Amino acid sequence: MTGVELALAAVLDVAAGDPRWLPHPVRGMGAIIAWVDHHIRRFCHSDQALQIAGTVLALALPAAAFAGATWVIAQARVVDPLLGQAVSIGLAYTTLAGRDLFDHVQRVLQALAAGNLTGAREAVAMIVGRDSAGLTEAEVARATVETIAESTSDGIIAPLVYLSLGGAPLALAYKAVNTLDSMIGHLDARHEHFGWASARLDDVMNWVPARLAGGFIALAAGLSTGQWHRIHESWYMLHRDGDKHASPNSGQPEAAMAGALGVQLGGTNYYDGVPHDAPIMGDGTADITPEHIRHASRIMIVTYGLGLFFALLSLWVS
Repeated sequence: MTGVELALAAVLDVAAGDPRWLPHPVRGMGAIIAWVDHHIRRFCHSDQALQIAGTVLALALPAAAFAGATWVIAQARVVDPLLGQAVSIGLAYTTLAGRDLFDHVQRVLQALAAGNLTGAREAVAMIVGRDSAGLTEAEVARATVETIAESTSDGIIAPLVYLSLGGAPLALAYKAVNTLDSMIGHLDARHEHFGWASARLDDVMNWVPARLAGGFIALAAGLSTGQWHRIHESWYMLHRDGDKHASPNSGQPEAAMAGALGVQLGGTNYYDGVPHDAPIMGDGTADITPEHIRHASRIMIVTYGLGLFFALLSLWVS
């Protein structure tokens, strides 16, 4: 992928986001995963069989995404080189989720500004996996900030990394891994064995992007406000708290964001009615407000710009 193609893909993401009427590869991947998850237990009746089937799926879907994207781009180039570029740009655009994340966050903010806590809960339910029906306003705000941090990593920085390394095919393979993890990479009884390989592969593919995201968030903490001490605070929290999370990657951007905002993130969340305690990150206030969401959104935008700059730089020097 060329720098021009990557830049145009990012422009498309910022300008158009994710229109629901437009067919999207990730939604197609999600449909495949859901179908397999629903039917696989007809054929796999033991934990070992489920783990083998899950491993096959975790490897086959990303491989199919990579091969399919490579083939489509190649066929388009046979017709016309410009068409090949257009297809490459279009597929690359679908791997970036910056505008979509921003739009979802704005819906939460609009509901909170209107005093509509029910609407805010419904809006945040679109971007988090935790139970949202009983969240307080501060808990809605915390969930939103945590999602901004984590999604900045796996929805923006990681795709930019893989686009710069292997173009749209590699980035789509990454999105397949990430979608597998989000859908079946859980520790619940249903997915403990079937989703094991998906969760481990996601850990591997996000290891470098998550740490880059944490560093970019720390830098963006100062660039977005001019409060340069925030870079130090964010960097300090990244290194102090980044490895506290059960996930080897989720804690990196969350700890950096906690330091950037001067807040505490983490705590008790409920999933299907079951409480899960996440480690506390940061030393600031635990009372997260809509203003913290706005600040986190600005940091996300600057982080996007930093990630794009360095992705383009890597393409230019290679």
